[in-house]
Amino acid sequence: MPPRINGVQRLSSLQLCLRPAITPTVTLPHTQTASLTTEEKRRIRKQEPHRWAQMQQRKQAHNEIKEKIAAARRATWGDPVRGVTTSFIESLPSAGQAPTSTSASETAGEPQALPTSPHILNNMLHKSEVEQAIQNAYALAKPVESFLGASVDPAKIEQDYRKHEENHARAAEAVRRITSLEHASAKDRQHANIRRCIETFGRHNTDLTLRPKPLSRGQPDAEKPIRGGLDTGSSEVQIAILTTKIQALASELEQNRGYKDKMNKRNLRLLAHRRQRLLRYMEKKERGSDRWHHMLQTLGLTPASWKEQITL
Repeated sequence: MPPRINGVQRLSSLQLCLRPAITPTVTLPHTQTASLTTEEKRRIRKQEPHRWAQMQQRKQAHNEIKEKIAAARRATWGDPVRGVTTSFIESLPSAGQAPTSTSASETAGEPQALPTSPHILNNMLHKSEVEQAIQNAYALAKPVESFLGASVDPAKIEQDYRKHEENHARAAEAVRRITSLEHASAKDRQHANIRRCIETFGRHNTDLTLRPKPLSRGQPDAEKPIRGGLDTGSSEVQIAILTTKIQALASELEQNRGYKDKMNKRNLRLLAHRRQRLLRYMEKKERGSDRWHHMLQTLGLTPASWKEQITL
């Protein structure tokens, strides 16, 4: 036994003991740790099947709850890349030439009317320019009346005019087919969509239809100068152009073996992040204005496009 040491005088009742104290054994209920090793899981599955079944039930319940939360968030926030499908987004594949939506994009059972731009033609042409060129060609190719008068055969004159009308109709139809966007390449349709974005979101047009942002307290009410040309540098125009490129690239990656195209996946991620930065800037500058709501409703953008991390 360890030796006993007597205490100080007048405190003879106190004695010091050097024997180590015995810690009482307390059996606590078993609790599952946050993470288990593979060996521990294998041991539990083999030696404690009841506990293993309870662990699997809890894991399945947690996964179901996580899936419900993720589904609700996806329904509220939408896809960070594609956003919500709108009529303007549905009109992008046809470059504003199709009057109604296709059967694949129908939601209400009937084809929905889409915004069209029939004045935008292929090869960066405008419909008025082509019509003016056709009229000039008709006038230049028209047969010239002879100054001889009665000595000219009237039948021959009538035949020349009829031939001129036929040739002009054939040439006009050929020009319309060449300038049509129905059989244009993807690059030409992208150029047409960029022109549509400038017309739809450019401030040279929206300043005339949308209310300006309310002025801050103490800010002087100064008249803004009228824009002299097309607006191609505003945030909403750049966001719309990036959205058209993102939609086209995402559609290409979904076809055939696009999931292996790593280079275009990277390009899509860069475009989405560039649009995200512009959206954050515009939210700080134009949040709550008609211009902000008009852009979101037309392009179908959701908070997932600029408020969370975008991973592809």
